[in-house]
Amino acid sequence: MLYWLTSLSDGGDVFNLFRYITFRAGGAFFTALIFGFIFGRPLIDLLRRKQKKGQPIRDDGPQNHFSKAGTPTMGGLLILAALTVGTLLWARLDNGYVWMVLLVTLGFAAIGFADDYAKVTKQHHAGLSGRIRMAIGLAIAALAAIAATIMHPEALTNDLALPFFKNALINLGWFYIPFAMLVIVGAANAVNLTDGLDGLAIMPVMIAAATFAVIAYMVGNANFANYLGVHLVPGTGELAVFVAALIGGGLGFLWYNAPPAAVFMGDTGSLALGGALGAIAVATKHEIVLAIVGGLFVVEALSVIIQVLYFKRTGKRVFLMAPIHHHFEKKGWGEAQIVIRFWIIALILALIGLATLKIR
Repeated sequence: MLYWLTSLSDGGDVFNLFRYITFRAGGAFFTALIFGFIFGRPLIDLLRRKQKKGQPIRDDGPQNHFSKAGTPTMGGLLILAALTVGTLLWARLDNGYVWMVLLVTLGFAAIGFADDYAKVTKQHHAGLSGRIRMAIGLAIAALAAIAATIMHPEALTNDLALPFFKNALINLGWFYIPFAMLVIVGAANAVNLTDGLDGLAIMPVMIAAATFAVIAYMVGNANFANYLGVHLVPGTGELAVFVAALIGGGLGFLWYNAPPAAVFMGDTGSLALGGALGAIAVATKHEIVLAIVGGLFVVEALSVIIQVLYFKRTGKRVFLMAPIHHHFEKKGWGEAQIVIRFWIIALILALIGLATLKIR
């Protein structure tokens, strides 16, 4: 919205700053961060009054989780409100990629909100039907994938870019649409599965998002893209503003989600943030890199898949409990120990993901 101030610039005044993505990304970050600090406590108080008993705790979960009974959920609303305000205020609103990613985020947030609402009202950890969640998620992802293929340069349409190789493309044809849908829905559900301990999901999400802010800025800039040997996707640099707002809102939320959490993100936040990461990866043509940068989320999701399939086949369990962070809880690791170690892993994977920009 503020980008229109550039029309008042003669090229040498303060209004000229609004032309720069980096300046507007900084503005989006601080706007979302301050929004989170200001409205965090009022939102938590409102959620506590409305939900009363808070998020229901699983009976078969780790025993220490019962001490969290009464903690309100749907705290993802704070992140979403902050990043939406920051994005609409500082991003170029004539950029299709910004709208695609923002609408995917809000669409998955709506699914998560319905799921959280069902859990709170029924006071049961089983919320919205899994089939309904998946069907709506796939529909949102399909629209996003189609929009992305329309906006992508013609030379890259329906192509899958390979990391570590210059100019390496695999043309998937019409299969690219379901592939992109899988990336978006998979990312949304993987982050959702990771959100099981105080602060566990939000920091790796911010680390992955910051990594993709760099990627988006690089692939959207002709000079950087040519220097690094990556495929140019004009317009994606503007997603750095969206990501900056996400990180600002995420930090504002983490202030209240740090152990012991005053509020949980809920599916409202985890599905939305995962969907956002998937949509950004599709927009920037770095879908495979997302599996590296978000490797922590991949492992969390795989641990559930492996556990379910192995149990159905043998009646036995591979892990003491899935997702895998609960396995380590059962083994006696402290919650803070698990969270911080997973943060470290997320940071290492992000650095490896960034290295794919240069190692070609």
